Amino acid sequence: MSQFTTSHNTHSAATNTEFSPVVALTQQLIRRASVTPADEGCQQLMADRLAALGFHIESMFFEDTLNLWARRGQGKPLFCFAGHTDVVPTGPVEQWHTPPFEPAIIDGMMYGRGTADMKGSLAAMIIATERFLAKKPELTGDIAFLITSDEEGPFINGTKRVIEVLEARQEKIRWCLVGEPSSTAEVGDVIKNGRRGSLTGYLTVKGVQGHVAYPHLVVNPIHNAAPALAALSQQVWDQGNEFFPATSFQISNIHAGTGATNVVPGELTLTFNFRYSTEVTAEQLQQRVLAILDQHQLQYQLDWVLNGLPFLTDSGSLVAAAVKAVEQSRGFTPSLETTGGTSDGRFIAPTGAQVLELGPCNGTIHKINECVKVADLELLTDMYETILEQMLT
Repeated sequence: MSQFTTSHNTHSAATNTEFSPVVALTQQLIRRASVTPADEGCQQLMADRLAALGFHIESMFFEDTLNLWARRGQGKPLFCFAGHTDVVPTGPVEQWHTPPFEPAIIDGMMYGRGTADMKGSLAAMIIATERFLAKKPELTGDIAFLITSDEEGPFINGTKRVIEVLEARQEKIRWCLVGEPSSTAEVGDVIKNGRRGSLTGYLTVKGVQGHVAYPHLVVNPIHNAAPALAALSQQVWDQGNEFFPATSFQISNIHAGTGATNVVPGELTLTFNFRYSTEVTAEQLQQRVLAILDQHQLQYQLDWVLNGLPFLTDSGSLVAAAVKAVEQSRGFTPSLETTGGTSDGRFIAPTGAQVLELGPCNGTIHKINECVKVADLELLTDMYETILEQMLT
């Protein structure tokens, strides 16, 4: 049964008419404390607005995650806005200038958890779509929204599961614009046209526990692992390419010891991660790691988790439309980059879709006092509307 009603009413109590539509909608979304994987009514608010525009509303609830799939039209090439309603925890609330779920505008900045990542983008998508359809009700393509509440969490039951459903019924996205905060210094200065792959390894190096005073009776996993870890950290995995920086290897956690100062531990555990380019595959990285560990004659267990494949949209109509939208709105040409973390675009790109990320500045995301320029919300709405015009008329 659908999680959404078909009412076209918004939550009027959260609407302040002194603000522009995109600012007012952003505030309504911020007031919903949707800490991952909770949605807290954000998707219902969006569904109401989209239903009023003629979108077919479909909810997909998997385990603890609510997802929204909304589509207007059937059978034409599909343009999709994608994003997430969940946010990271606030951290110490007392360190915020203002309550994190009570949006406040101070000196042209809107403060609140999710303003930049990414409820401001969601509001801009909705308002841009409303404005666009009011002017251009007849389209050459369809419009969809793919919204999840599981992007900041384990990303198991969100976009990945929705894409599986869409693929099973042959419902293809041709162009996808993700509203992640891609910008650096000015809104629109960076468009993410791809992302590096992410591969995590969980390594346990085996030893023999014993008293430090009897080294001939122990096998110290710390001593044995150290040369191998040095070799891994100094390895050149590739040189990158025109679109991707060189692949990087980083150890994020390491642990050994029993808590006693006179005991050699029986094992060492660590976690490492590759952010890798299209110059290598996950399988090649795994093989090279195993070769180094075996070269150092370690006794070990290694488990892998592939978090996402690298993807790249290096050209095409979506890139052209997004670049033109920034140029028209901002007066400069954006940089196309693949740096940064992962996004849900990694689940959409393998279906063959052109995928880009364009959103607010990312300097305060996940931080205390997360904020976005109010003027940037207006600019972002303009850019999204221009992209719709370029793609669907």
